[in-house]
Amino acid sequence: MLILALVVVGAAGYSRLGVDRFPSVDLPTVSVRTNLPGATAEETENQISRRIEEAVNTVAGIDELRSISGPGSSNVTVTFTLDRDIESASQDVRDRVGTILRDLPKDATPPQISKVDNDQEPVMTLALSGDRSLRELTELADKVVKVRLERSAGVGEVRIVGGLSRALNVWVEADRLAAFRMPITTVRDAIVRQNADEPGGNVTRGSREETVRTVGRLVDPKSFDDLAISTAGGSTIRVRDIGWSEDGTKEQRSTSRLNGVPTVVLEVRRQSGANTVAVIDGAKKGMDQATAMLPAGVGITVIQDQSRYIHAALHEINVHLVLGSILASLVVLAFMRSFRSTVIAAVAIPASLISTFGMMWALHFTLNSVTMLALVLMVGIVIDDAIVVLENIFRFIEEKGMPPFEAARAATADIGLAVLATTFSLVVIFVPVSFMSSISGRFLYQFGITAAVAVMVSLLVSFTLTPMMSARFLRKEKSGPSGNDAGEAQSRGGFYRRIDAGYERALAFSLRHRIAIALISVAVILSSIPLYGRIKQNYLPGNVDEGEFNVGINAPQGTSLAAMDAILVKIGDEIRSVKGVQLVLGTAGGGFLGGVNEGRA
Repeated sequence: MLILALVVVGAAGYSRLGVDRFPSVDLPTVSVRTNLPGATAEETENQISRRIEEAVNTVAGIDELRSISGPGSSNVTVTFTLDRDIESASQDVRDRVGTILRDLPKDATPPQISKVDNDQEPVMTLALSGDRSLRELTELADKVVKVRLERSAGVGEVRIVGGLSRALNVWVEADRLAAFRMPITTVRDAIVRQNADEPGGNVTRGSREETVRTVGRLVDPKSFDDLAISTAGGSTIRVRDIGWSEDGTKEQRSTSRLNGVPTVVLEVRRQSGANTVAVIDGAKKGMDQATAMLPAGVGITVIQDQSRYIHAALHEINVHLVLGSILASLVVLAFMRSFRSTVIAAVAIPASLISTFGMMWALHFTLNSVTMLALVLMVGIVIDDAIVVLENIFRFIEEKGMPPFEAARAATADIGLAVLATTFSLVVIFVPVSFMSSISGRFLYQFGITAAVAVMVSLLVSFTLTPMMSARFLRKEKSGPSGNDAGEAQSRGGFYRRIDAGYERALAFSLRHRIAIALISVAVILSSIPLYGRIKQNYLPGNVDEGEFNVGINAPQGTSLAAMDAILVKIGDEIRSVKGVQLVLGTAGGGFLGGVNEGRA
């Protein structure tokens, strides 16, 4: 009942575990992003980046401080030491940046301070395309698709790339402006002042109080032509006197093409800590709702879906988990030649692994590549303790002729210290992995804890469930010559006798040539040094084939968006000519620095 209670908790925890590709890790990095529209890279660096660096540099625990300045955009990245708490570090950065806000240019946007983590990568990428203009596709993406996706649980942000958003533009002719001796700021201020809704206070009338608002926003785009800007010679200067208004679009800073056709891309990002698979499943439901509302001829294509890789990887791991359990049980059957013993030993695998799910749920772990790898690795280990105890009980019954109940008690006590030492030796190997002082240690934290708990549960199973089942299920067999408890057991003859004889000869040879064996062992250990240097090293497995690849394009500074779009069209045509290529999505611009000389496909 004790083991069953753990199994029930583990089974309940398994149904509540999140599914992810990798463990969620808080990297000790904070990013400060600021925009200064219209500024050059040098102006951005001098007026924003350097001031933020000087302020942030006083925060304790900084390991590296760097900044990237581009046209109108500044990104200051602060990397802290691993022992620094990222929450308090983020707050310290906010406090220091807050002291210099008044020193930043008036036109600069408020700095956006955020932690850098792997949750900010897009978990799903969609492309909206059809027989409509790019402006109409952008409106559909923003007003229909994006709204449905953002309503899904766990979705943190939906970013549109390659769109052409609507804007009311006021075009001013420079020669007319100069003729009136009027600066452009006067035009801007007049439009801002007159195209606004302002609160007008409260009006009390008898027993009622009403709120007054001054409605000043213009509804008709052509109404901007009649806006008064200034006066000259007793006459009013209006927008139509120096230019004209237009219901147009914003300046395009990014383009997207799906198989060479202009499209609008939507990148779905999850909330920090949200489950990737659950977020994608919810986003797909929202996508289906949006698809039903789109006009004929417009459709949504899924370009990237991380849940496909996660489901495929977990399926393979589950197959190996089940297959490994079956093979481990068959090995027991082959050597002990007892179906009852095989069942007793095999029960230890699901009992230990399922119970581990309860711990994973309590510690907010997820089913990811790291934790599932630990469980697969433990398949062959959690059965070891049960096999050792079971084999000793089996030996007491066969060789000593003891009843199963007495043999279970005596054999477990006889082998208990050795099993305890073996299990704890494994625990002291896996637990330190969880506390490695590096980024890799943070990724392997869940691996070490999961493996250690599975081993500890297997120890409990071998000291409780295995002896109990042995006492109930095993049967006393005839053990050699009548009345001779030291006689040879029936399971020790034939092929197994030859195995025992070979092992005894190897052991005797090793004990007679101790120095030679010790030298050979040292040589094997030392050979690992040059072999280790010849092994390729990667942060993540490099041979994973997901059926996708990325192409990065960097053009010289000053390359226009139109030129980058033309380059991407040529590259896309080349890629599509390769046999087996189904979809090619190319985007130019849209980076975090706002540059248009970078693209990807």
